Amino acid sequence: MLTGRKLGNYSVGNRRRRSHRSSGFGFTLLELMVVMAIIMILLGMAAGRYERSIQQASEAVLKQDLSIMRDAIEAYTADKNAGPQSLDDLVSPDNRYLREIPVDPITRRKDWVTEFDQVLLNPDETTPGITGVHSASEATSPFTGQPYSKY
Repeated sequence: MLTGRKLGNYSVGNRRRRSHRSSGFGFTLLELMVVMAIIMILLGMAAGRYERSIQQASEAVLKQDLSIMRDAIEAYTADKNAGPQSLDDLVSPDNRYLREIPVDPITRRKDWVTEFDQVLLNPDETTPGITGVHSASEATSPFTGQPYSKY
């Protein structure tokens, strides 16, 4: 029994199947748009996470730089029995407590805010000087809510 009438080498039923099969080799515009939308959503999520990791890294560098500079101030004060009058005293050729003054990772400049106190840090100290250093940034951390100038 024939399923369709003969047209040359193909029957009508076979031609339908064949045309249906040939349309399955490509993608429709709707399918491509759905895939593009999914890719854009994933890229948006990745960009947000990347931005957050950059911010966390900047905060970690800030904390490390502040710790190193504060240690250098204490070492300078203990060795010289006088506090440094500027951060440049820590990097001068005859002192070398720091190789160079680091760049603030938040402001991207060497614009540190120094604290001067008239309090002597040890009994042998003769001249007060810098006792602390902070970031000059007015921004606050999105993770802790604390201003960077208070670190």
